[in-house]
Amino acid sequence: MAAKMIIFTACVATALAQYSAPAYKPAYSAPAYSAPKAYAPEPTYAPKPYSFEYSVNDPHTYDVHSQSEHSDGYGNVKGTYSLLEADGSTRVVDYTADSYGFNAEVKKIEGHGYSAPAPAYKSAPAYKPAYSAPAYSAPAYSAPAYSAPAYSAPAYSAPAYSAPAHSYAAPAYKPAPYKAY
Repeated sequence: MAAKMIIFTACVATALAQYSAPAYKPAYSAPAYSAPKAYAPEPTYAPKPYSFEYSVNDPHTYDVHSQSEHSDGYGNVKGTYSLLEADGSTRVVDYTADSYGFNAEVKKIEGHGYSAPAPAYKSAPAYKPAYSAPAYSAPAYSAPAYSAPAYSAPAYSAPAYSAPAHSYAAPAYKPAPYKAY
């Protein structure tokens, strides 16, 4: 039986050796791409002087911030912005941008803290069970045969701090004057 399998395999191998595999030929030609077009350089404009400022004070969303900025027309920019942080403090950033780069000075002014408004809904009535709680007697233990050493709590006084008093005027919106060019 093994001889028959060997002869059959040899016959199949010689039959397949007569035929070569077909060469793959695509039905379409590959697309030709041209070089990309050169873009025109972006125009450059000389800096112009400008000035703006704004402020937002929204008590419903606690969005309180302001910004002001001005440029002298020679590429030098100075500005400041401030915002009320979640902890009640105010972050103030004074910045400049000129030929030396961008420089910022960040200050934090401590605030009075956040106090949440009282809820506008009534609380649900307290749950009262229909049965009384079971009464258990406390277990009785005998005193140990030895006496443990007695320790007293350390005596110290807590440091006293006074809150700093800060006051500042909120920036007001003042539109820049219109200049015709």
